Amino acid sequence: MGSLSFSPLDPQNFSEESKMVVDFISEYYKNVEKYPVRSQVEPGYLNHLLQDAAPYCPESLETILKDVSDTIIPGITHWQSPNFFGYFQGNASTAGFLGEMLCTGLNVVAFNWIASPAATELESIVMDWVGKMLMLPPSFLFSGGGGGVLHGNTCEAIICCLAAARDNAIKKFGPDKITKLVVYASDQTHSTLQKASKLVGIPTPKF
Repeated sequence: MGSLSFSPLDPQNFSEESKMVVDFISEYYKNVEKYPVRSQVEPGYLNHLLQDAAPYCPESLETILKDVSDTIIPGITHWQSPNFFGYFQGNASTAGFLGEMLCTGLNVVAFNWIASPAATELESIVMDWVGKMLMLPPSFLFSGGGGGVLHGNTCEAIICCLAAARDNAIKKFGPDKITKLVVYASDQTHSTLQKASKLVGIPTPKF
């Protein structure tokens, strides 16, 4: 058995292969409204299309993109389709794609300031921008002694808010009172809030 060479990021191929992916995505968006918004596949369909074990050797990008086109595209809900009116509106943008490319390419791990000063400081500045656009009081801004954090999605933000509220209550009333905490919400609230309450240790009957 011969040895396998492994180069996770080959600068010589990176530009060419990246262009192939960008062209693939661009073509998808040109035709997105032609797909049925809701996938027409049956549960378990993918098991019949993919092999039982991971490939031993890498496959060409052409093969991978063909697999995506033939097996993955038919099995997704096309959220960005102009024919999709449920949940959230189409939220893809050129700026978003390019920003993701920069984030992925630089691959910054921003644990704290020393891990990546630019990431930490940029987040603080952007959060203040957002706060000012929303006309929040200065106390909500980093420049006013407050501050915030960017989250990847709504679920993360809800958990963070509940965890902060829980810790504040526990600090005030004591850790033994966690089972006494109550979360109030309307009957129109997304189910994420109830799930997040469980994750931060608040009993279901207290929701």
